[in-house]
Amino acid sequence: MPVIRNSTYKPPALLKNKHLQTIYPFLFRKVKGISYQRERIETKDGDFLDLDWTQGPESDRLVVVLHGLESSSEAGYVMGMIKAFQRRGWAGLAVNYRGCSGEPNRLLRSYHSGETDDVRTILSHVLEKDRYKEIALVGFSLGGNILLKYLGEQATRLPKEFQGAVAISTPCDLHKAAFHLSKTSNQIYLRRFLKSLKKKAQEKEGLAPETLSLQAIHQARDFVTFDNLFTAPVHGFESAIDYWTKCSSKQYCPSIQLPTLLINAQDDPFLPRECFPLEEAEKSKHFHLEVPRYGGHVGFVTYNDEGEYWNETRTLDFILSA
Repeated sequence: MPVIRNSTYKPPALLKNKHLQTIYPFLFRKVKGISYQRERIETKDGDFLDLDWTQGPESDRLVVVLHGLESSSEAGYVMGMIKAFQRRGWAGLAVNYRGCSGEPNRLLRSYHSGETDDVRTILSHVLEKDRYKEIALVGFSLGGNILLKYLGEQATRLPKEFQGAVAISTPCDLHKAAFHLSKTSNQIYLRRFLKSLKKKAQEKEGLAPETLSLQAIHQARDFVTFDNLFTAPVHGFESAIDYWTKCSSKQYCPSIQLPTLLINAQDDPFLPRECFPLEEAEKSKHFHLEVPRYGGHVGFVTYNDEGEYWNETRTLDFILSA
């Protein structure tokens, strides 16, 4: 499909700066009117996943939302998306990855940028309810990478209920994105992510094999070190490079058969140029890429009476026209 370069997004005058777009919603956005009902499901390996549901009145349409790195169903961008769909009569399911629901998971393993096994488990659980005729899939940042990878892996095996998918602010090339976040201008974000990740790793001390160096993990100052010491060995990869190479969603985009939109802002401080799969979109019949000039990382702030951000309205427009 053609790459959409002339996006309709126009930021508020005072929020054209990429860092303000990224930080403002995190600090100031409050989404009201969302009430979750939590469901815990067991995984085949003896762990659990916490799912947060919102049910529309007799709704047979559902949106499933995947959050970003070290986030949860309580993130403003997740609740904003759920509310946008809810406003139009859809039920919502906000996924929490292992260890992200407010309670540590049972096993040493956690989640990572290519963890599609748990997504398959969750979506199979949803389909077993036999309630929803239309299902939309939305992923943010890390969740967007998981979603695109899943869609590529399952290209010819997706159920008829899946109507369309949207990935937002997605690091499609994990290798290049990891090093991009190590830039001086991005240290504020990198330190925040690593602080949270290292805390969770330390909490698993009792589960850690002797080969896992928690002291070295605590001293990690970038993703290559953390992923070499924790993510890769815990999840069966040879190294950080092996993990990033196998789990980057860019290579899966050409296989996607479901109507899918990727929205990556040109000024996203997290994303290098390799995270804009232009050639893949131009050659695909199903994979669309939209590149607004502004938006930051999971920003796209809009002021209106509904409190609905541009990326939420755009997601609905795409899904309803798919």
